[in-house]
Amino acid sequence: MSRKLTFAYPGALDTKTGGYAYDRRVIDALEALGWQVEKRSLGHGFPDPGTTVLENADKALSALPDGALVIVDGLAFGVLDRWAERDGERLKIVALVHHPLALETGLTQQQIAQFHEAEKRALRHARHVVVTSPATACTLCEDYAVSRERITIAVPGIDPVEQSDCSQQDLHHILSVGSLTRRKGHDVLVSALKAVEDLQWTATIVGSHKLDPVTADALEGQVRDMGLSDRITITGEVEDTAPYFARAGLFALASHYEGYGMVFAEALAYGLPVVGCRAGAVTDVVPEETGILVPPNDVAAFADALRVMLKDQAQARKKAAAAHVAGRKLPDWPETGRRISIALEALQ
Repeated sequence: MSRKLTFAYPGALDTKTGGYAYDRRVIDALEALGWQVEKRSLGHGFPDPGTTVLENADKALSALPDGALVIVDGLAFGVLDRWAERDGERLKIVALVHHPLALETGLTQQQIAQFHEAEKRALRHARHVVVTSPATACTLCEDYAVSRERITIAVPGIDPVEQSDCSQQDLHHILSVGSLTRRKGHDVLVSALKAVEDLQWTATIVGSHKLDPVTADALEGQVRDMGLSDRITITGEVEDTAPYFARAGLFALASHYEGYGMVFAEALAYGLPVVGCRAGAVTDVVPEETGILVPPNDVAAFADALRVMLKDQAQARKKAAAAHVAGRKLPDWPETGRRISIALEALQ
């Protein structure tokens, strides 16, 4: 049995986002299981690439030989519906869906409709679909006409972490990790922090400016205009988030939607209580006993949750202990790779 596959992705594989981190770790795990993985970039600009980029991506994938096994990251796959329709019978196409493109924050109704229809058409021609959460699996079954039999749920793995040295933790320091894009809701977090300005706290927001410079600039302006520059640090992209998790006492991220939410899992692994939103798969990742989840885009509710965590240290410590327990139950990356490998073998 051949164990060769092409892994196609948009842009640069070393991009610092959860989706790209998932791709990198899955490739490593599959290679460790004996798969020969050809990594192929489809160009930049997805999911809204220029005509030339889209045409070149189509040509690159169409050049694969008959019967080839190819995984295509959903950020690109969702708009490659014409290629999928044309080559779906000739190739063994596996779609990797982190979350449906139409659920990105800030889209117009026209964009939502276009992304939904294109991705639905593309998924019709995938032999199999890998998703990163039960919530995304349900969405694809209910809204994209993908049968459950064609879906493998392979939640992201987590690397083992050393138990935090409590002496190094600042129980009043809040950490948020996520690209500075609209979907991550950092503006909601900053407004909520302004509402609890009377309490003792500092905050660090770790995330790349590159994906949405306009939103990143607006966030920095919001912090400055609200007079919080001395209490909120925006680091930009960092090479290693581990030191930030190790020092924090609370994790807070106001995402409008998550296909999984790898940083929430990482927070649990470090034993951090969580304040987040009941959005997408966040409820799959964050057990009730480990944090407080509120409706998306609700500044007042998010501020109330922060206030509870910051004022009631006994409850915060109880939730931190529960987070440690939940974190130890999370799968590792080899397990994620094994789940995907089993699905790929079934297509051979």
